[in-house]
Amino acid sequence: MIFGASGDLAVRKLIPAIFELYKAKYLPNNFAVLGVSRSDYSDEAFRSKVFFSNEFIEHQDKENRDEEMEKEFARRLSYLSIQTSESDDYAKVKTELARLDEEFKIGGNYIYYLSTPPFLYETIPACLAAHGLNTEDKGWKRLVIEKPFGYDLETAMALNRNIRKYFNEDQIYRIDHYLGKETVQNLLVTRFANGIFEPLWNRNYIEHVQITNAENLTVGSRGGYYDKSGALRDMFQNHLMQIVAHIGMEPPIAADAASIRDEKLKLLKSIRPIKEEDVPSHVIRGQYTHSTINNEEIHGYREEEGVSEDSRTETFVGLKFFIDNWRWADVPFYVRSGKALPTKVTEVVITFKHPPNTLFRKEEMVYNSNNQLIIRIQPNEGMVLKFGMKVPGSGFEVKDVGMDFHYSDLTDANVPAAYERLLLDVIKGDATLYARGDSVEEAWRFVEPILKAWKNNPAIKVHGYPAGTWGPTVVSKLIESDSLTWRNPCSNLTADHNYSEL
Repeated sequence: MIFGASGDLAVRKLIPAIFELYKAKYLPNNFAVLGVSRSDYSDEAFRSKVFFSNEFIEHQDKENRDEEMEKEFARRLSYLSIQTSESDDYAKVKTELARLDEEFKIGGNYIYYLSTPPFLYETIPACLAAHGLNTEDKGWKRLVIEKPFGYDLETAMALNRNIRKYFNEDQIYRIDHYLGKETVQNLLVTRFANGIFEPLWNRNYIEHVQITNAENLTVGSRGGYYDKSGALRDMFQNHLMQIVAHIGMEPPIAADAASIRDEKLKLLKSIRPIKEEDVPSHVIRGQYTHSTINNEEIHGYREEEGVSEDSRTETFVGLKFFIDNWRWADVPFYVRSGKALPTKVTEVVITFKHPPNTLFRKEEMVYNSNNQLIIRIQPNEGMVLKFGMKVPGSGFEVKDVGMDFHYSDLTDANVPAAYERLLLDVIKGDATLYARGDSVEEAWRFVEPILKAWKNNPAIKVHGYPAGTWGPTVVSKLIESDSLTWRNPCSNLTADHNYSEL
């Protein structure tokens, strides 16, 4: 059951993902999909809206299209129009669910997916509970909630508290589509299934860790929404903190949801808080400015539709922080995320310490490069291990080489996309890739002093950076090293503008 079914996320992502699972025979035989929203659609009109959307059409194999399968899926797809904030209207929901349950022999197993604005996250569970649709006396009931899960620590705690009045924690699935990516999941396998990595995965051998999330698009028409959020809330608090947890967590006692999520919580609790007075030296925020890329004029952030002309909302954030435990003591973590950067990429870079003695010298030329393990989360998912090799010929000239692996080389089999994987997991009742309430609160607890410092201290600068570059130049000062800086996966596309402070 998808609330907000007429919206963009449901039509573009969720229902096509369910259909892909159906085509690949991942779904049980007894299932149905009920879309619920305020918009007035008949079943047929809603099916047409879904099946004729560009995203749905793009996913289909035009030469091997199975029309019978599409018809059967359409038969299982229905729609109900209600006022989602009116409790009385949920009597219609209960009646329709009973009808579908009887027709498709579902056994009372219901998933409620909240693809709605956040202000309904408390209302819908309360309305479902008012009609007994949260109880598990017949079949299980699961509630899936999209981000943002709260706007700050206080609202996240209140939301957790209020939802738990109606649903138990083990019924709640807080979805983070980043955790559905194969490479994020493989972080755990890389670490814990290989004897060559885990012995080195600590402060004795690792100099620092970098995480980069770059988007080459601007905020475009989403300026009104984004101006109330910003990069810290939109990307770092959820997606990137989860990646940090995967990289830093201790080995779980078992590969099950409870054990893995327990270790992630311990890691998040170990992150050293950044005090308000230390925010200017540990956190850099920026906004993209007007630029020209490949002869195309790119608007600055403050020129975008819905954005205030004096906005201080960050489209770029870079942070330096530490994890206070035995494994990671004194190892800096550097994380950055931004819009209007040169390319779209998310990757983790583990930089190892260089050997203690510089052995290979040739006059003034010294090989003193750090080995790096680069884990590419998107796109072109894979891994690269960089290390030194001798250049053929006399002497000991050393050159960096890369040993690489791409996921596309591993299998020709169909690999479910992020939403497909996560939807399949909630059907199975596997919460491993879903955020638990206490972890969400811990992530907000780390972010809270940064948000307060920005709010309370207007002297903290917002640095401008031309669209198409790698963010404010000052962000390079976060990495305290004479020989190392941020790894940029590609060069800047433009360099014809001056940087500024806003």
